[in-house]
Amino acid sequence: MSIRRGSIVSVGVALPETVRTNAYYEEYLDTTDEWIVRRTGIRERRIWENAPADACAELGARAGNHALHRADVSPESVDTVICATFTPDNFFPSTAAGICAKMGITNAFAMDISAACSGFVYGMTLAASLIESGQSSRVLLVGSEIISRSLDFSDRGTCILFGDGAGAVLLEPSTSEAGVLASYNYTDPSLGDVLKLPSWDSQQILEMDGKPVYKQAVHLMPQMIRSALEKTSYTPDDLDLLIPHQANQRIITKVGEKLGLDPQRVVSNVARYGNTSSATIPIALYEAWEESRVFPGALVGFTALGGGVTAGATIIRF
Repeated sequence: MSIRRGSIVSVGVALPETVRTNAYYEEYLDTTDEWIVRRTGIRERRIWENAPADACAELGARAGNHALHRADVSPESVDTVICATFTPDNFFPSTAAGICAKMGITNAFAMDISAACSGFVYGMTLAASLIESGQSSRVLLVGSEIISRSLDFSDRGTCILFGDGAGAVLLEPSTSEAGVLASYNYTDPSLGDVLKLPSWDSQQILEMDGKPVYKQAVHLMPQMIRSALEKTSYTPDDLDLLIPHQANQRIITKVGEKLGLDPQRVVSNVARYGNTSSATIPIALYEAWEESRVFPGALVGFTALGGGVTAGATIIRF
């Protein structure tokens, strides 16, 4: 009997127009371009200035429409919409519902996932499971974040790191070798205070203790990949490409080293977009796809760490 798997058939992105370089922060913070690049690898990020109240759903819908257009799929045929975000437009209705409204998706199961930067890999697990079970046949998974509205722009330890953006993938059933082969997800609630957004009102400010976040990221992200691969017959050496969460170039480099991967097999675009949380992996996937680094038959790993502390990985054959 053939195995029904969730397979990514298309990917789309949406980014705000404003490009904010490190020079912007040099003007009013005690920092320099050299310091930011050396510490993070980030040179610029996208910011939605004067973002409207529904910006998260709007950007997510743009990414979703991009993915559907590339696949020549109508919105009406999508039966499931999952949005990963920690910057929703409202407590409820969900951002996923807002995305449906903007895209004209009228008959779908829609929900949000709140797992911070791990949201996309958590969403991959859910999307693949829904398809494997037969519950869903066409899943739109969106990572959308308007992080700029949750930043203290006087805190150089956080505001330089983050950007706004959205990415979306369309998953459909596959009975071939293509599709999600394995996932592994994890939460350590004892570390909940190291990265959090403690309120959602006019004073919401992201808080981060960078040292333990770095320590956990370089430890857990490779561990998640290995744990997911243990559910398959593959090892890290078999990966054609690793697409890690784009938080910091030092983390990206260290994760690749711990898995024994040469830099050419590790995707990095953090220099151009900064940390867009749940959107980093689909944005990086889109660019790798366009560069033909993702190709039919490619074995690819996604891994992320986020507030919670949450962590996870997905192994997928394209």
